[in-house]
Amino acid sequence: MFVAWRDLRFARGRFVLIGAVVALITLLVGFLAGLTGGLASQNVSGILELPGDRVVLQHPSSGQASFSESSISSDSVQKWRDASGVTHVLPVGIVQGKAGVHGTTTAVALFGMPHGAATSTVTDLAPRADDEIGLSAGAAKALGDATAGDTVSILGSKYRVSSVGGDAWYSHTPVIALTPDAWARADKSMGGDGSVTMLAVSGTPDWGAVATASGTVAQVPLLSLSALDAFKSEIGSLGLMIVMLFGISALVVGAFFTVWTMQRSGDVAVLKALGATTRSLRRDALGQALVVLIIGIGLGMLVVVALGTLAGGALPFLLSPLTTVAPAAAMAVLGLLGAAVALRTVTKSDPLTALGSNR
Repeated sequence: MFVAWRDLRFARGRFVLIGAVVALITLLVGFLAGLTGGLASQNVSGILELPGDRVVLQHPSSGQASFSESSISSDSVQKWRDASGVTHVLPVGIVQGKAGVHGTTTAVALFGMPHGAATSTVTDLAPRADDEIGLSAGAAKALGDATAGDTVSILGSKYRVSSVGGDAWYSHTPVIALTPDAWARADKSMGGDGSVTMLAVSGTPDWGAVATASGTVAQVPLLSLSALDAFKSEIGSLGLMIVMLFGISALVVGAFFTVWTMQRSGDVAVLKALGATTRSLRRDALGQALVVLIIGIGLGMLVVVALGTLAGGALPFLLSPLTTVAPAAAMAVLGLLGAAVALRTVTKSDPLTALGSNR
């Protein structure tokens, strides 16, 4: 690393430029990853927070299962409850509507669940009485910071807020919990038949056999998210942008280090002529690239965390190891790969040729 450290000290402008570019790309990748995570959370957190080993939806006559089209009959619910190996079945009705309080109206996701059926962020919202509702934190904020005891109007009916719980979202709308009977009435008022939308099932049954017998589809919660309208297209588009930025980062870092390698080809040739091994030259150059990457990625991630903290209240932004540490590690690996490819031509060249003996 002797030559690498000297190069870093005496060619500061060059490496400040490289570090700045790495930091900017890291900022783009990190911010987009945080935004993708936040949007995903506001799309699916209400489903992922439900207790259960499988999410059960109606099996459609054609196409894929969909939360918006699923309607599970009472006979199908009973077949799941009677199935061998099933320990718990939670019927959940889901429909989107509007709620209003104090002159403020907002779109919400109405979840119908029995009170005390299980313990989770979503099920804890379930009220005891039919004239009560439980608000998620997002719903309470959207309704003008509604609190327990307030009266909320939903589809022409009045409900008293029994509790305000944690954050839960479904298809970018905050969750409001009702009792099963109150939810069924709300669903019928919007043209539905009052049948539950999904089941959260726990246990170890023969999932395929029970699903076939009941005319349903059973999937692990993560795989069931594909049944949410627009989830795949939304996350797929943002994910493609992140992958493209990763590819750009590798190309940009590789291009910078290719130019740098060509500029110091004479130094590399002298070192090889003096007996330096190819392995030591690679270690020297990759160590230098790693220093630049760590500084650039570190600065970029600090800005991402700062902006994410500030934007968390205004944008659906998620700060977690998945949206910070994972992109930073991927950036470092791709940057080193780009630098390694840039070194290939010089480390394999003949010292005399590199020094210009053919001229």
